[in-house]
Amino acid sequence: MSLDVTDLRAFYASPLGGVTQRLVGRTVHRMLGSVSGLRVLGLGYAVPYLGPVRHAAERTLAFMPAAQGVVNWPGSGRSASALVEPTMMPLPDAAVDRVMLIHAIEAVESPAELLQEVWRILTPGGRLIVAVPNRRGLWARRDATPFGHGQPYSRSQLGRLMRDTLFAPEDWAETLYVPPLESWLTLRTASAWERVGTGLSLPFAGLHVVDATKQLYRPVTVQARRAARLSTRVLVPAPVPAPVPGGV
Repeated sequence: MSLDVTDLRAFYASPLGGVTQRLVGRTVHRMLGSVSGLRVLGLGYAVPYLGPVRHAAERTLAFMPAAQGVVNWPGSGRSASALVEPTMMPLPDAAVDRVMLIHAIEAVESPAELLQEVWRILTPGGRLIVAVPNRRGLWARRDATPFGHGQPYSRSQLGRLMRDTLFAPEDWAETLYVPPLESWLTLRTASAWERVGTGLSLPFAGLHVVDATKQLYRPVTVQARRAARLSTRVLVPAPVPAPVPGGV
């Protein structure tokens, strides 16, 4: 189920939303790296994380699903946001270099179709940054935040989904170890929660964040090909004895 865009905007305007934006943004932007001269697309509700990108990239777009609704972005100047059907985006093939999926995969009926469409619009070797709720984390269990809605994923489920749609995960991170509470003490200690959770690799982070590369060809298992080759029968012609002169 998709959240309404007004709920998403209200969450990020709250103190807990501000902490979320800071912690998740730090991981997302580290994976994104330099975007100078690149075309970047944020799909879902990625506008809280597109601000630093907009000033460095050649072009930045914010696409929001029709089921969610759209807000104007950025707040001033020409709008770069649009309401779209995520599985049929109004872009030609190989149109963008980087895609950020935030509040997206967990909210659609067919995640595989969404990733196939992202694969289509990415340039060869383009990269995809995905943030998705961790099914073992506290954030997926509390619907007072946007990450408590939709389908959460385990790391293995997310990796399998990406490989099935021709994306190769290159880097993994977990973030949002802080409990999803609005208390003053929790918000003040958010960075400490993050340091402890990351340092100890604790399993209850709120989000998985993945950096994946678009693959052009589906990998073929070498062992399977070798086994198939060995099991193939080959007919080799056998020499026939020459007839003996005068023989019967």
